[in-house]
Amino acid sequence: MSALSALPFLKPVHLRSPRSSPGGQRRHTLPASEFRCLSPEDAISVFEIEREAFISVSGDCPLHLDEIRHFLNLCPELSLGWFEEGRLVAFIIGSLWDQDRLSQAALTLHKPRGTVVHIHVLAVHRTFRQQGKGSILMWRYLQYLRCLPFARRALLMCEDFLVPFYQKCGFEALGPCQVTVGDLAFIEMQHPVRGHAFMRRNSGC
Repeated sequence: MSALSALPFLKPVHLRSPRSSPGGQRRHTLPASEFRCLSPEDAISVFEIEREAFISVSGDCPLHLDEIRHFLNLCPELSLGWFEEGRLVAFIIGSLWDQDRLSQAALTLHKPRGTVVHIHVLAVHRTFRQQGKGSILMWRYLQYLRCLPFARRALLMCEDFLVPFYQKCGFEALGPCQVTVGDLAFIEMQHPVRGHAFMRRNSGC
């Protein structure tokens, strides 16, 4: 059994699409939704969302298509996608890191024995923004990490204007990040991840 299928809060949630009731009125229900780890086959959909979300803001993407495929082949269990009616609407991609702080090498490396989850990117399709989906997806992702026995902390880097968003998700700022991309500078942020035994006692993991 995969780690994902063992977690009740990450199992696919299927909700029926709106349809007419016997009285002729349409039911107000959500389309079918699913949360699952991404696979290399999802790479193009991931990149299309990421490219639109980041290039207009910073001129570059955190991960290019070959890097997305790289991480989805090496550590798909550290990714999470939100699908509605089979369409990817939001995603997170992570990898493992083995140092207290991020360095330039963390942009491309996955350290299988690491205990720090480096969150490379979170992005939401433009049609679904301003609906709270980014916060919901991050919450589910952190709950998932808490059930992974090797995960101790989550780290990410972001530009200044995104710091308040991640603070609302429970992250704390560590200060300027050592990593730079072109002229861009980043703030490094962390979130503690509780151990597997604690979550097993308290949430049925």
